[in-house]
Amino acid sequence: MTFQIQAVTIYGKQPGQMRTVPFRTGSLNIVTGDSRRGKSALLTIIDYCLASTDYPVKAGKVRDYVSAYAVTLIRGRQQLFVARRAPEGKAAVSTVLCVLTQATGTPAPRLEDLHFSTPQDTAKDILSNFCGIDSTVRVPAVGKNTLIAPSVRHALFFCFQAQNEVANPDVLFHSQGEDWKPNTIRGVIPYFLGAVDREQALLQNRLRNLRRDLADNEAMLATSTDVAPASGQAQALLVEAIEVGLVPPQAGPHTADELLRHLRNAMIHNAPGDSLADEDPLSALHTRRTELRRLFSQTRARIADLKTDLAENSDFNDQAIEQRARLASLGLLNRDANAAADQARCPVCDGHVPSANETVAGLMRDLSHLDGDLQVIGSDTPAIRRLIVDGEGRLQALRSELARNQEEINELTTALRTIHREPDDLRRAAIVQGRISLFLDTAAQHAAAPRVQDRREALREQIAELEDQLSGSTQEERLTSFLSLINQEIKKKAKALDLDFSGSPIRLDTSRLTVVADTIDGPVQLKSMGSAENHLGYHISTLLSLHEWFAKHQGPVPRVLILDQPSQVYFPAEATGDEELQTNDRLHLLNVFEVLHHTLQQLDGELQIIVMEHADLADPMFSQHVVERWRYGNDTALVPSSWMEPEES
Repeated sequence: MTFQIQAVTIYGKQPGQMRTVPFRTGSLNIVTGDSRRGKSALLTIIDYCLASTDYPVKAGKVRDYVSAYAVTLIRGRQQLFVARRAPEGKAAVSTVLCVLTQATGTPAPRLEDLHFSTPQDTAKDILSNFCGIDSTVRVPAVGKNTLIAPSVRHALFFCFQAQNEVANPDVLFHSQGEDWKPNTIRGVIPYFLGAVDREQALLQNRLRNLRRDLADNEAMLATSTDVAPASGQAQALLVEAIEVGLVPPQAGPHTADELLRHLRNAMIHNAPGDSLADEDPLSALHTRRTELRRLFSQTRARIADLKTDLAENSDFNDQAIEQRARLASLGLLNRDANAAADQARCPVCDGHVPSANETVAGLMRDLSHLDGDLQVIGSDTPAIRRLIVDGEGRLQALRSELARNQEEINELTTALRTIHREPDDLRRAAIVQGRISLFLDTAAQHAAAPRVQDRREALREQIAELEDQLSGSTQEERLTSFLSLINQEIKKKAKALDLDFSGSPIRLDTSRLTVVADTIDGPVQLKSMGSAENHLGYHISTLLSLHEWFAKHQGPVPRVLILDQPSQVYFPAEATGDEELQTNDRLHLLNVFEVLHHTLQQLDGELQIIVMEHADLADPMFSQHVVERWRYGNDTALVPSSWMEPEES
């Protein structure tokens, strides 16, 4: 037994905001409405609450004004309420859910009464168990050497048809267009169809484990043999050690202990020239060259500084000499600066000048200072010139030494290249010692490790016994038989929908995950069939036939099929009612709903179908199953306008 959907609930971002959309179990539920009223969000909300690993709700008013989502699931007399917050902040998804077991008919709780504490993986396990999936079953993955634990997430491949999937010629199942999903669908189809017997699945898993154990045991035994001390590798290493002179010639044959002893002796042998191993003349030359270049740079910088000082001294000296010549021209005064004021005379008329001495004294002092500066500069300049000459000599010496250093590096590099092209015995001995060291380390690990038990014979006997048990009835044969019966139902529904190729044998190809019509001209896959009406019709025919099989054979798949806008292949983009449809299109669309209704009647409450539609037909085949009308005219939508800002509603 598995579940159907009783209601979808959303919680607004303001206190007290709560909206529940109820559904009738075991029957057809149509939610019709204008574009952007939240119809398609119903599928993504249900998907999100059923432990999705991502946040499938699209951007828009639902994301903007909803803080949490919930679904109420019903299974017989059991009711499960699952709520999940919208991601908060920069989080991509909310990783905890609220899962509550309720009495049948209990309404959705208020948001403040919910406690979100169930991890997503745990919630998935709870939902899988509520769906009737056996947690002990494992099925082999297609294309990978791994096992799949079927879950409710896998069952939803057969329950959802989004707006871009319901009439898609390239994908038949939900999420088939996503990476890695096709192989996952191929892997779980046999389980959900019942082709995987529980006991046989356990035997298959046990057989797979035994084969893996056998391979591991054989690999461990091979490794143990390869590193055994008395192996041929040890013999070969001893021969090489004798050839390069690490050990003296030995008379054979040798036991394992003798081989190890000789190889250890080869490791302690000091080959001639080992004392030179630490010397690196080329490195020393490069180090010396680095030091020479440093000294060269320092000397050149020092010379540049000295030349700058010399130029500044020369400029100052020229200006000081010119200034002194101007002041010296006042020597006509010929007076002592300290003479009395009454003795001051004019140098032209020899007249008495009372205030002349103060000016004369200042001029004389300036002239004295200039004479002192000129004397200092005159003594510094020759010293600076000598330092520049010495620096340039040092610079030339460094150039010569750098040239010699480069010659030595070139000569040594040439010699080393010659040595490398012709390996000598010392290098060969070092290489052999390296291989011996690796072998001895491996042998030591082998000796310390526990001995590997040879279980090959016992494992082979168990594998043969299980293969005999599984050879009687294979999963492939049962799957082929089941698909043959399902194909008959697909063909019946294709005929009822008056689809092209419905007169030919129709089959579900689980390898290609498509529907194929076998015609006299060869197989025709769904993607090769013309007309979107054919694409829609074969999607509906296949999924209804699968759900009939699930219901009649207790397949652990939710008894719900959600179709998002199947009328898109008939309606213009903005059509809403009968007047927009041509007569044939209207009849074909009503025929689709008649086939849906007929399947529900046959299953007698074992299947629930939810259809989100833009169309709103007056025919009772359509109108009597409408549970919600979300139109701009009646101001109704999934998110109530009262939750929005006035200008946005």
